[in-house]
Amino acid sequence: MKQFIIIIFILLQGTLLFAQKEKKYIHKGNQLYQEKKYAEAEASYRESVDKSKASVEGNFNLGDALYKQKKFDNAAQKFTDIASSSENKAVKAKAYHNLGNSLLESKKLEESIEAYKKSLINNPKDDETRYNLAYAQEKLKQQQQQQNKDKNKDKNKKDQDKKDQNKDQNKDNKDQQNKDQQNKDKDKQDQDKKDQKDGQQPQPDKLSKEDAERMLEALKNEEKNTQDKLKNKKAKGVKGRIVKDW
Repeated sequence: MKQFIIIIFILLQGTLLFAQKEKKYIHKGNQLYQEKKYAEAEASYRESVDKSKASVEGNFNLGDALYKQKKFDNAAQKFTDIASSSENKAVKAKAYHNLGNSLLESKKLEESIEAYKKSLINNPKDDETRYNLAYAQEKLKQQQQQQNKDKNKDKNKKDQDKKDQNKDQNKDNKDQQNKDQQNKDKDKQDQDKKDQKDGQQPQPDKLSKEDAERMLEALKNEEKNTQDKLKNKKAKGVKGRIVKDW
Protein backbone atom coordinates (compact mmCIF):
# COMPACT_ATOMS: atom_id res chain seq x y z
CA MET A 1 0.00 0.00 0.00
CA LYS A 2 2.82 2.36 0.85
CA GLN A 3 4.56 1.53 -2.40
CA PHE A 4 1.38 2.40 -4.35
CA ILE A 5 1.10 5.73 -2.56
CA ILE A 6 4.74 6.48 -3.29
CA ILE A 7 4.26 5.79 -7.02
CA ILE A 8 1.25 8.10 -7.17
CA PHE A 9 3.22 10.77 -5.34
CA ILE A 10 6.10 10.48 -7.78
CA LEU A 11 3.71 10.71 -10.77
CA LEU A 12 2.06 13.77 -9.33
CA GLN A 13 5.41 15.39 -8.74
CA GLY A 14 6.37 14.69 -12.38
CA THR A 15 3.11 16.10 -13.64
CA LEU A 16 3.47 19.21 -11.49
CA LEU A 17 7.05 19.61 -12.69
CA PHE A 18 5.99 19.47 -16.35
CA ALA A 19 3.11 21.86 -15.63
CA GLN A 20 5.50 24.28 -13.96
CA LYS A 21 7.89 24.14 -16.93
CA GLU A 22 4.97 24.63 -19.32
CA LYS A 23 3.79 27.70 -17.40
CA LYS A 24 7.35 28.94 -17.19
CA TYR A 25 7.79 28.90 -20.98
CA ILE A 26 4.34 30.41 -21.54
CA HIS A 27 5.14 33.21 -19.08
CA LYS A 28 8.47 33.85 -20.79
CA GLY A 29 6.78 33.78 -24.19
CA ASN A 30 4.20 36.31 -23.03
CA GLN A 31 6.93 38.71 -21.91
CA LEU A 32 8.72 38.41 -25.26
CA TYR A 33 5.40 38.85 -27.06
CA GLN A 34 4.76 42.10 -25.17
CA GLU A 35 8.23 43.27 -26.22
CA LYS A 36 7.27 42.49 -29.84
CA LYS A 37 9.99 39.85 -30.05
CA TYR A 38 7.64 37.52 -31.83
CA ALA A 39 10.23 35.03 -33.14
CA GLU A 40 11.65 34.52 -29.64
CA ALA A 41 8.12 34.30 -28.24
CA GLU A 42 7.30 31.62 -30.84
CA ALA A 43 10.33 29.58 -29.70
CA SER A 44 9.29 29.85 -26.05
CA TYR A 45 5.69 28.85 -26.80
CA ARG A 46 6.95 25.84 -28.75
CA GLU A 47 8.91 24.80 -25.65
CA SER A 48 5.72 24.97 -23.63
CA VAL A 49 3.83 22.90 -26.21
CA ASP A 50 6.59 20.30 -26.18
CA LYS A 51 6.02 19.93 -22.42
CA SER A 52 2.25 19.72 -22.84
CA LYS A 53 0.93 19.20 -26.36
CA ALA A 54 -2.64 19.61 -25.15
CA SER A 55 -1.92 23.03 -23.65
CA VAL A 56 -4.64 25.33 -24.98
CA GLU A 57 -2.85 28.45 -23.77
CA GLY A 58 0.50 27.41 -25.25
CA ASN A 59 -0.96 26.47 -28.64
CA PHE A 60 -3.18 29.53 -28.81
CA ASN A 61 -0.34 31.92 -28.00
CA LEU A 62 1.89 30.10 -30.48
CA GLY A 63 -0.73 30.77 -33.15
CA ASP A 64 -0.74 34.46 -32.20
CA ALA A 65 3.07 34.66 -32.43
CA LEU A 66 2.97 33.08 -35.89
CA TYR A 67 0.29 35.56 -36.96
CA LYS A 68 2.38 38.51 -35.81
CA GLN A 69 5.26 37.27 -37.96
CA LYS A 70 2.91 37.15 -40.96
CA LYS A 71 3.14 33.38 -41.10
CA PHE A 72 -0.55 33.33 -41.88
CA ASP A 73 -0.80 29.82 -43.27
CA ASN A 74 0.94 28.33 -40.22
CA ALA A 75 -1.17 30.43 -37.88
CA ALA A 76 -4.36 29.36 -39.69
CA GLN A 77 -3.44 25.70 -39.28
CA LYS A 78 -2.76 26.17 -35.56
CA PHE A 79 -6.12 27.92 -34.95
CA THR A 80 -7.93 25.29 -37.03
CA ASP A 81 -6.48 22.55 -34.83
CA ILE A 82 -7.50 24.38 -31.65
CA ALA A 83 -11.04 25.08 -32.86
CA SER A 84 -11.62 21.49 -34.00
CA SER A 85 -10.21 19.88 -30.85
CA SER A 86 -11.63 22.11 -28.12
CA GLU A 87 -15.03 21.55 -26.54
CA ASN A 88 -15.03 24.98 -24.90
CA LYS A 89 -17.24 27.40 -26.83
CA ALA A 90 -15.27 30.44 -25.69
CA VAL A 91 -12.02 28.86 -26.91
CA LYS A 92 -13.64 27.78 -30.19
CA ALA A 93 -15.05 31.28 -30.75
CA LYS A 94 -11.62 32.91 -30.25
CA ALA A 95 -9.87 30.29 -32.36
CA TYR A 96 -12.32 30.75 -35.26
CA HIS A 97 -12.01 34.53 -34.91
CA ASN A 98 -8.23 34.36 -35.24
CA LEU A 99 -8.55 31.82 -38.03
CA GLY A 100 -10.76 34.31 -39.88
CA ASN A 101 -8.13 37.01 -39.41
CA SER A 102 -5.37 34.75 -40.75
CA LEU A 103 -7.41 33.81 -43.81
CA LEU A 104 -8.36 37.45 -44.38
CA GLU A 105 -4.70 38.44 -44.43
CA SER A 106 -4.06 35.68 -46.98
CA LYS A 107 -6.82 37.17 -49.21
CA LYS A 108 -8.91 34.03 -48.73
CA LEU A 109 -12.08 36.03 -48.28
CA GLU A 110 -14.71 33.31 -48.64
CA GLU A 111 -12.90 31.05 -46.15
CA SER A 112 -12.46 33.92 -43.69
CA ILE A 113 -16.21 34.68 -43.85
CA GLU A 114 -17.00 31.06 -42.97
CA ALA A 115 -14.56 31.20 -40.02
CA TYR A 116 -16.14 34.40 -38.66
CA LYS A 117 -19.60 32.84 -38.95
CA LYS A 118 -18.45 29.81 -36.93
CA SER A 119 -17.00 32.14 -34.34
CA LEU A 120 -20.33 33.93 -33.99
CA ILE A 121 -22.16 30.63 -33.66
CA ASN A 122 -20.07 29.96 -30.56
CA ASN A 123 -20.25 33.54 -29.32
CA PRO A 124 -23.08 35.54 -30.95
CA LYS A 125 -22.38 38.61 -28.80
CA ASP A 126 -18.85 39.24 -30.11
CA ASP A 127 -19.14 42.63 -31.84
CA GLU A 128 -15.52 42.55 -33.05
CA THR A 129 -16.12 39.30 -34.93
CA ARG A 130 -19.37 40.68 -36.33
CA TYR A 131 -17.49 43.75 -37.59
CA ASN A 132 -14.75 41.60 -39.17
CA LEU A 133 -17.41 39.47 -40.85
CA ALA A 134 -19.06 42.54 -42.39
CA TYR A 135 -15.64 43.84 -43.47
CA ALA A 136 -14.73 40.54 -45.16
CA GLN A 137 -18.11 40.40 -46.91
CA GLU A 138 -17.65 43.95 -48.24
CA LYS A 139 -14.13 43.12 -49.48
CA LEU A 140 -15.48 40.03 -51.24
CA LYS A 141 -18.20 42.12 -52.89
CA GLN A 142 -15.63 44.65 -54.11
CA GLN A 143 -13.43 41.85 -55.41
CA GLN A 144 -16.29 40.28 -57.36
CA GLN A 145 -17.28 43.67 -58.81
CA GLN A 146 -13.70 44.28 -59.90
CA GLN A 147 -13.50 40.82 -61.45
CA ASN A 148 -16.72 41.46 -63.38
CA LYS A 149 -15.38 44.85 -64.47
CA ASP A 150 -12.11 43.31 -65.64
CA LYS A 151 -14.01 40.54 -67.41
CA ASN A 152 -16.19 43.06 -69.27
CA LYS A 153 -13.12 45.14 -70.08
CA ASP A 154 -11.37 42.10 -71.55
CA LYS A 155 -14.50 41.21 -73.54
CA ASN A 156 -14.81 44.75 -74.92
CA LYS A 157 -11.13 44.74 -75.84
CA LYS A 158 -11.48 41.41 -77.65
CA ASP A 159 -14.56 42.70 -79.52
CA GLN A 160 -12.71 45.88 -80.53
CA ASP A 161 -9.67 43.88 -81.63
CA LYS A 162 -11.94 41.70 -83.75
CA LYS A 163 -13.56 44.77 -85.34
CA ASP A 164 -10.16 46.28 -86.07
CA GLN A 165 -9.00 43.00 -87.55
CA ASN A 166 -12.05 42.80 -89.82
CA LYS A 167 -11.58 46.43 -90.79
CA ASP A 168 -7.94 45.83 -91.69
CA GLN A 169 -8.90 42.71 -93.63
CA ASN A 170 -11.56 44.61 -95.60
CA LYS A 171 -9.04 47.35 -96.33
CA ASP A 172 -6.52 44.78 -97.52
CA ASN A 173 -9.14 43.19 -99.78
CA LYS A 174 -10.09 46.57 -101.23
CA ASP A 175 -6.45 47.48 -101.78
CA GLN A 176 -5.91 44.15 -103.53
CA GLN A 177 -8.92 44.74 -105.77
CA ASN A 178 -7.64 48.20 -106.69
CA LYS A 179 -4.22 46.75 -107.36
CA ASP A 180 -5.69 44.00 -109.56
CA GLN A 181 -7.72 46.59 -111.50
CA GLN A 182 -4.66 48.77 -111.96
CA ASN A 183 -2.68 45.79 -113.21
CA LYS A 184 -5.52 44.90 -115.58
CA ASP A 185 -5.70 48.46 -116.95
CA LYS A 186 -1.93 48.54 -117.35
CA ASP A 187 -1.94 45.23 -119.21
CA LYS A 188 -4.60 46.60 -121.58
CA GLN A 189 -2.63 49.78 -122.17
CA ASP A 190 0.52 47.78 -122.85
CA GLN A 191 -1.33 45.55 -125.31
CA ASP A 192 -2.79 48.59 -127.15
CA LYS A 193 0.66 50.12 -127.44
CA LYS A 194 2.05 46.84 -128.76
CA ASP A 195 -0.74 46.55 -131.34
CA GLN A 196 -0.10 50.11 -132.57
CA LYS A 197 3.62 49.41 -132.80
CA ASP A 198 3.01 46.25 -134.87
CA GLY A 199 0.66 48.17 -137.24
CA GLN A 200 -2.34 46.25 -136.16
CA GLN A 201 -5.67 48.03 -136.30
CA PRO A 202 -8.71 47.13 -134.37
CA GLN A 203 -10.74 44.56 -136.23
CA PRO A 204 -14.01 46.03 -137.57
CA ASP A 205 -17.25 44.44 -136.78
CA LYS A 206 -18.38 41.85 -139.36
CA LEU A 207 -20.79 43.19 -142.04
CA SER A 208 -23.93 41.47 -143.15
CA LYS A 209 -24.21 40.25 -146.74
CA GLU A 210 -26.71 42.97 -147.67
CA ASP A 211 -24.49 45.74 -146.23
CA ALA A 212 -21.51 44.38 -148.14
CA GLU A 213 -23.45 44.31 -151.45
CA ARG A 214 -24.67 47.87 -150.92
CA MET A 215 -21.16 49.06 -150.24
CA LEU A 216 -19.85 47.32 -153.40
CA GLU A 217 -22.63 48.84 -155.48
CA ALA A 218 -21.88 52.27 -154.05
CA LEU A 219 -18.21 51.85 -154.86
CA LYS A 220 -19.03 50.82 -158.46
CA ASN A 221 -21.28 53.84 -158.96
CA GLU A 222 -18.67 56.12 -157.47
CA GLU A 223 -16.02 54.64 -159.73
CA LYS A 224 -18.25 55.10 -162.83
CA ASN A 225 -18.94 58.71 -161.93
CA THR A 226 -15.27 59.26 -161.43
CA GLN A 227 -14.47 57.79 -164.87
CA ASP A 228 -17.18 59.89 -166.50
CA LYS A 229 -15.77 63.01 -164.93
CA LEU A 230 -12.31 62.12 -166.14
CA LYS A 231 -13.60 61.59 -169.71
CA ASN A 232 -15.30 64.97 -169.77
CA LYS A 233 -12.22 66.65 -168.63
CA LYS A 234 -10.18 64.93 -171.29
CA ALA A 235 -12.65 65.77 -174.04
CA LYS A 236 -12.69 69.38 -173.13
CA GLY A 237 -9.01 69.44 -173.22
CA VAL A 238 -8.81 67.80 -176.60
CA LYS A 239 -11.54 69.97 -178.00
CA GLY A 240 -9.61 73.02 -177.30
CA ARG A 241 -6.63 71.80 -179.34
CA ILE A 242 -8.39 70.92 -182.65
CA VAL A 243 -6.78 72.50 -185.70
CA LYS A 244 -8.97 73.35 -188.76
CA ASP A 245 -8.13 71.28 -191.64
CA TRP A 246 -9.11 73.44 -194.96
